[in-house]
Parts: sequence; structure tokens; C-alpha cells
Amino acid sequence: MSNLEEATRWLKQGERDLGAAMVLMDKEFYESACFHAQQASEKALKSLLFMKGQRTIITHSTRELFREVKKVIPEFKDLGRASMELDKHYIPPRYPDAFPSGSPFEYYTKEDADKCIKYAESILAEVRNFLAK
Repeated sequence: MSNLEEATRWLKQGERDLGAAMVLMDKEFYESACFHAQQASEKALKSLLFMKGQRTIITHSTRELFREVKKVIPEFKDLGRASMELDKHYIPPRYPDAFPSGSPFEYYTKEDADKCIKYAESILAEVRNFLAK
């Protein structure tokens, strides 16, 4: 499989995750929307690294992936804040023990989901821009 083919399949799945985040937000599953926005961004950033020839990418951290992308594509837009914010939604939306009491869904709001989706949209737009070159 070529670098472009591998990158494309990762970006396509990231696009699906972003779509899922939007549907979940509309259905008021805000914690799951935040998680899927993080997943969309993770897969999109990985797609760029695959495009650049990397084959083994172990981390799930969007912040770490963003740093790796900046190493190989210095002109990539500074989306460090977005990647850092999305990192906060990898584990807590899914695990009750991430909070002192209650369940994750009780801690997430529409504003949280909207913010995460906007961050993911900005990352995916920038990734699309570079894959189109």
C-alpha cells in the first residue's frame, strides 16, 4: 500500500469519527461526541505521518501527534492548543473512575462537545489541505 493510500484510509476514518461526533452531539451524548472528536483528530494527524512514510505510530495523544507532524511539516498550522484540548477527552468520557463520583455523561455539556468538534474540524481541514498538495 502506498503512503497516500494509507494516509487516505486513516483520514476517511477520521472523517467518519467527526461525523459520529456531530450525530452524538445532536442526540445529547456530549461525552461521546468529545471522545469521537478526539478520535477524528488522532486519525487525521496520523494520516499525515503515514503520508510522510512513518509506519509505526504508537501514541494516541493528539498533542504528541501534533508535535510529530510539526517536525516533518514545519509549515503545518499551529493547532497545538486544539490538539492539547482534545487530548483531555481521550479517557475521561469513557471511564467513570476518571471522575470522583457519577458517570462521565454527567460532566459534559453541549458547549464541551461543540468546542471539541470545532477543534477537530480545524485539524481535519488543515490535514486535508496538506494531503491535497
